[in-house]
Amino acid sequence: MDKLIHDDKGNTTISNDGATIMKLLDIIHPAAKILVDIAKSQDSEVGDGTTTVVLLAGEFLKEAKPFVEEGVHPQNLIRSYRTASNMAIEKVKELAVSIEGKSLEEKKSLLAKCAATTLSSKLIGGEKEFFASMVVDAVLAIGNDDRLNMIGIKKDLQRVAAAAGGTVQTTVNNVIDEVLGSCEIFEEKQVGNERFNIFSGCPSGKTATIVLRGGADQFIEEAERSLHDAIMIVRRAVKNSTVVPGGGAIDMEISRFLRQHARSIQGKSQLFINSYAKALEIIPRQLCDNAGFDATDVLNKLRQKHALASGEGAPYGVDINTGGIADSFANFVWEPAVVKINAINAATEAACLILSVDETVKNPKSESAQGDAAAGAMGGMGGRGRGRGRGMRRR
Repeated sequence: MDKLIHDDKGNTTISNDGATIMKLLDIIHPAAKILVDIAKSQDSEVGDGTTTVVLLAGEFLKEAKPFVEEGVHPQNLIRSYRTASNMAIEKVKELAVSIEGKSLEEKKSLLAKCAATTLSSKLIGGEKEFFASMVVDAVLAIGNDDRLNMIGIKKDLQRVAAAAGGTVQTTVNNVIDEVLGSCEIFEEKQVGNERFNIFSGCPSGKTATIVLRGGADQFIEEAERSLHDAIMIVRRAVKNSTVVPGGGAIDMEISRFLRQHARSIQGKSQLFINSYAKALEIIPRQLCDNAGFDATDVLNKLRQKHALASGEGAPYGVDINTGGIADSFANFVWEPAVVKINAINAATEAACLILSVDETVKNPKSESAQGDAAAGAMGGMGGRGRGRGRGMRRR
C-alpha cells in the first residue's frame, strides 16, 4: 500500500518506499530515530529491504516486551537474539543459490527476475517486466563501474563529459584539444514536448540514461525511486551472485529452523529464540495483509509446508496472485541473499540497542536554561518597535 505524506510546506509525496517515508516523517522519539537510521543504512548499503528492516526491528521489540515486563533481564534477551541472528544468517547462506557461471542471456534473465521481484510492490509494478529488462540493460552497460551516477534518470552534464571523455568548461574561449570529447553519433530527438541530445558510441565511458515521462510529478518521482531500488538490487546481484526465494519463503524457513533448534536448548533461551522465530513471520503476514488475503490461513499453510521432513517446502512463500502459497523459486520470485542478510543483521542490532537502554536521562537545568534564554530573547524583541518612530528630544 502507498502512503501520502503532506508536510507543513505544502509538499505532497506518494510513496511505498520505506526509506523515503522514514526520511519524511518528523520523528522526535530517540528510540524511533534508531529505526530511521537503520532504514537509511539499509537503503545506502543494498538499496532495498528498508520496509523489511523496520518491520523486523519493530516485531523483535514487540516479542521482547512481555519478557521485559515480567522481569527478564534485557541482557539475556540480547544474547539470545544475537545467537538467533547469527544462526539465521548462516541458514540464509546455506539456502542461497548461486547464479554464477551462466551465459550472458541466462544471467540477464535471472537478473531481470530479481528486478521484477523488487518492482512488483511498486507503483510501476504493472509493467515490471518492461522496466526490469531496462534496468538490467542499464546496469550491465556500465560494466564494473561502481559509480551509480553513471546510470542517470535525469539529465547530467557530468555524465556526458565522462562518457565522451571530455571536461566540463565554464567558457568556450581558448578551448584546447585535451578538454574535448568525442562520440560516433550525435543527434537531437524530440520526445513529447522536450528535445533531447543523444550521444551514441562514446569511447571513454559506459553510461546509461533512462527517460521517464508521466502525468504528474509525484508519479514520476515515485517511479524514479522504484527504479533506483531495482538498479541497486541488480547491482548487488551482479556483485554477490547468490539469491534466495522471496515472498516470505526464506523467513518462514528460518523461523522453522530456529523453532526446531530452540527445542534442543535448556533454560529461558528456548523462549527467547522462539519469540525471535515468531517475529520473522511478520514478513509473510504483512505480504498477506497488503494483498488483502487472510494472513492466518496462509501462514498455517506455509507452516505445514515448511514442516515437511523432506525439505521440499523450503522455497514456498506467499502467492499474491491466488491468495495461497507457491514455490517462489519456480515462480522466479527471488531476492539477493545480501539483502536478507543485511536486513536481519541491522534489525537485530537495532532491537538489541533499544533493549540495552534501561533509562532515559534528561538534564532539567540545561532545559530550563535554554527555555529562559529563549524567553529572554523574545522579551527583548517584544520591547522594540512598538512606537512609530524615534521620539523628539525635549528642550
